[in-house]
Amino acid sequence: MRHTDRNVRIAIDAMGGDHGPEPIIEGCVQALEEKRFTPVLVGKRDEILSYLPLYYQDKIEIVDADDAITMNDQATNALKRKESSIYKAVELVRDGQADGVVSAGHSGATMTLATLRIGRLPHISKPALATLMPTDIGKKTLVLDVGAVVECKAQNLYEFGAMGEAYALEVLGVDNPKIGLLANGEEESKGNELTKEAFPLLKDLDNFIGNVEGRDIFNGAVDVVVTDGFTGNIMLKTSEGVAEAILSLMRQHIQKSLPAKIGALLMKRKVFSNLKKEIDYAEYGGAPLLGIDGCAIISHGSSNAKAIKNAIFQAIHYTQSDVNKKIEDLLATDQAE
Repeated sequence: MRHTDRNVRIAIDAMGGDHGPEPIIEGCVQALEEKRFTPVLVGKRDEILSYLPLYYQDKIEIVDADDAITMNDQATNALKRKESSIYKAVELVRDGQADGVVSAGHSGATMTLATLRIGRLPHISKPALATLMPTDIGKKTLVLDVGAVVECKAQNLYEFGAMGEAYALEVLGVDNPKIGLLANGEEESKGNELTKEAFPLLKDLDNFIGNVEGRDIFNGAVDVVVTDGFTGNIMLKTSEGVAEAILSLMRQHIQKSLPAKIGALLMKRKVFSNLKKEIDYAEYGGAPLLGIDGCAIISHGSSNAKAIKNAIFQAIHYTQSDVNKKIEDLLATDQAE
């Protein structure tokens, strides 16, 4: 359902994340300073109130939850933990008491609960986790799946393509987004059994351009890249590792040379700050779980206040878009043809 009025309600798992409720509550407060919406913080009331400034206590709703799922817990146990903060936050969306949910907690638990409790959209067999990757031409590439579905079938990849197209159109504002299938070569004959089987299905999407290689994620050749969750998750974590390694190597080499230190000082404000902004996950806030009958944004476990703020903004933007309807329309049209 699309919500265009100001009273968008976002359920926020206050107990999720590696650093406890403090950065989550701070991010919520920062979001309130910039946008009008109703946050619903879910977690231990006393802890939430201890971090929440008095000025905001009448602007934020609190739903008490005594249990919290940790990163060491099994995702499959989430359905039994009905008193946990993430279970109750997801239930608010299921029951229509919130328009979206944001969590920096156990991603597997969040995906399991969102999929099984909120439910999937018509024509979607499995949801996909999507993320934005930087390119050398300034725009972003949407990649899905990056971890929701490890064992994929060709039909899943086709649905991912439709979901990615809808998200690029409705949320990112990309006209006629180009969709590529991640493979080990651009030729139609390249790829493994899964990608070869998915290729003809993806041809039903008007904006499908064929196979793309890993480098195309970062050069702006396409707007949406489709892959299975196993490959996508490895790609994402490898990319994060490479970015950190490059920045570390740059720092090491700068420290060894006085001219380099002077040059770095001159570049710090514009070049390095812009580079950091491009690769900083806090700028995006989190990854949307596409294909569920609602909105769920999954944030990094180590999210700071800025990341939580931007995840909330993502949730608001998502609920105010027609992305879920567009997904339904694309898949219904293709199945009818």
